[in-house]
Amino acid sequence: MKANKTILVVDDDRAHRTMLRTLLSGWGYSITEADDGSTAIEQVRQQPFDLILMDIRMVKVSGIEALDKIKVLNPAIPVIIMTAYSSIESAVVALKKGAYDYLTKPLDFDKLHLTIERAVEHLRLKEENRMLKESLGEHFDRRNIIGQSPAITRLLETVAQVAPSEATVLITGESGTGKGLIAGTIHFNSPRKDGPYIKTNCAAITETLLESELFGHEKGAFTGAERRKEGRFVQAGGGSLFLDEVSEMSPSMQVKLLQVLQEREITRVGGETVVPVDVRLIVATNKNLSEQIAQGLFREDLYYRLNVVSLEIPPLRERREDIPLLARHFLKLFAAKNQKEIKGLTPKAMDQWMRYDWPGNVRELMNAMERGVVLTRSEYLDDEVLPFLPATLATPAGVISATDELSGEIPLEQVEKATILRTLDAAGGNKSEAARRLGITRKTLHTKLKQYGVMP
Repeated sequence: MKANKTILVVDDDRAHRTMLRTLLSGWGYSITEADDGSTAIEQVRQQPFDLILMDIRMVKVSGIEALDKIKVLNPAIPVIIMTAYSSIESAVVALKKGAYDYLTKPLDFDKLHLTIERAVEHLRLKEENRMLKESLGEHFDRRNIIGQSPAITRLLETVAQVAPSEATVLITGESGTGKGLIAGTIHFNSPRKDGPYIKTNCAAITETLLESELFGHEKGAFTGAERRKEGRFVQAGGGSLFLDEVSEMSPSMQVKLLQVLQEREITRVGGETVVPVDVRLIVATNKNLSEQIAQGLFREDLYYRLNVVSLEIPPLRERREDIPLLARHFLKLFAAKNQKEIKGLTPKAMDQWMRYDWPGNVRELMNAMERGVVLTRSEYLDDEVLPFLPATLATPAGVISATDELSGEIPLEQVEKATILRTLDAAGGNKSEAARRLGITRKTLHTKLKQYGVMP
């Protein structure tokens, strides 16, 4: 297969080009050379290449300038940038502009070989997946994804294309949209589906413990480390590792994760042995990473390593036609769990569900259905047992609605209380999520709730 793959080597250093020609030819690739970015552009115009290996600093036309024009001529060609350590910032710019990856000089030949093989394999998989959309219904395992809306259909078509590859996937979307479910769907539709599928929530573990959780530790590495423990990267060997809430990683952990992505190896806490890892990484966040980068909270180079393929999960308010399907699914699930005979929702209740914005998305809908099933005494759920307060529902006595006309006779504290309780209910009782929506800290929310006598 390699003998049919042609690599264009672009470097104004003749000796370096000659070395690469000898090396790559020995690996079975056909090599063409260019001594400048302008020459590379012309050669791409004249003939197809399977991959371009290009230096970033050249006298006439730089690698960045050449990359821009090559991507216009043929966006599908993987371009690997070569750069000195002092030009890492330029390499990040290249990734933004569509480079497949970058390598630092002097080149690590093993890493070069591996990166080229991955790029060529990625190209092959893209070609194989061209027809996947047509066979989606026959071969694709939707797992437990409920929905027939255009938004969900488009998402699943993309998932079907991405799943067979080895690409790292970044899943974004609001809290409760089902990012973890999409991650699992990617794994179980991939060639790694028979391997382990390991999940870790980065927000639920302290920085010190997260390093041990991901990379493992040696016996005696810290107090309580009575034996060696393998981390999630090793446990997921041959399979996939899903890191949820990756934006919550500390800066030092972000550096370590970046290193793992670059080197494909880990070192246990307290150890010195380097352990190679074979893992397909899938990450998720409900935050805007571009904003996090601008605020200095997330590393830009890590972002471009993670964002090989990006999937955005649509919020429930943008796929309202899926609400009845989800309602029936969760009704059946919780009715069986609670041993109740419930036939459905009343027309009025379903109307309220369809017009509600569901700020907590599918998770909120699921929680609403479970509580409704528990509270109802009839065969149909009506609007009186639905545990949320959209503006269209009647407001119980003593509670202020967001749509009420406020007068000077209503105490501000009462308005604040109603807003906080309504937000907490919409978040399914999740205090961290409610605090995020209200723009306050969890500690402040806890203090307010204690003040209201709602909970300790």
